[in-house]
Amino acid sequence: MDPYLEGYLWPDVHHDLAVKIRKQLTGQIRPKYVARLNTYVVRDTNPAADRGIMYPDVEIVSHKSIEIARAPAVLHAGYEVLSGPNPASFKIAHTPSIPVKITVVEIRDTEENSLVTAIEILSPVNKRKPGLKTYRAKRDKLYSAGVHLLEIDLLRRGERPPQDPRLEGTDYVVALTRAEAGETEIWQVGLRSKLPVVPVPLLAPDKDVVVDLQKALDEVYEDAAYELSIDYSKEPPPPKFSEADAAWGKSLR
Repeated sequence: MDPYLEGYLWPDVHHDLAVKIRKQLTGQIRPKYVARLNTYVVRDTNPAADRGIMYPDVEIVSHKSIEIARAPAVLHAGYEVLSGPNPASFKIAHTPSIPVKITVVEIRDTEENSLVTAIEILSPVNKRKPGLKTYRAKRDKLYSAGVHLLEIDLLRRGERPPQDPRLEGTDYVVALTRAEAGETEIWQVGLRSKLPVVPVPLLAPDKDVVVDLQKALDEVYEDAAYELSIDYSKEPPPPKFSEADAAWGKSLR
């Protein structure tokens, strides 16, 4: 993974990675299944959390404070309303919500068009509140519906949707929750590691197919010529590297 892709380029990376994954799957699953791209919209109500990272131009607007004049003390229903000076007013920053389009790869059977497997590539809005809560509810809904879920988390910042203390400090995570399995298989990927080839389950008794994530990401990078948009002399998007990874990164510049 190239950590420089985790900033404002991420929406473009996200979409094209979904396209490459679908292309890899199609030849393996036809004619019984098809891979479709579906796009849903999430309202990011806390875009300031990614201001300057994913949203370099997000606008911050201030509410106008309203001063309310207080009347002198009066008696109302037997109680005295105390008079006094108006409290100090203040202003709070208001960040308008931003619609975020998220592309998901869906494997459907061609006979009934039912959803068999969902492949989610996580975005920052999925990994911080309030979007994290909504996304976790979606995960539960897919599991209850008997849908396999493959989650690809190539963002170092944010909270992991699968909750386990062993994930702390992990750079990237791929998680596979098979329908009715009662457990999630985890691949932990370090910054310097190659992205894995992971299984993608179908309906029983059909065997798993596979997705080569490193091959898909390499093709995305090559097609988009991201090296023309990235200044590798600058620091990558947060969080900061460990000392060892920072030294390794500088050696590549």
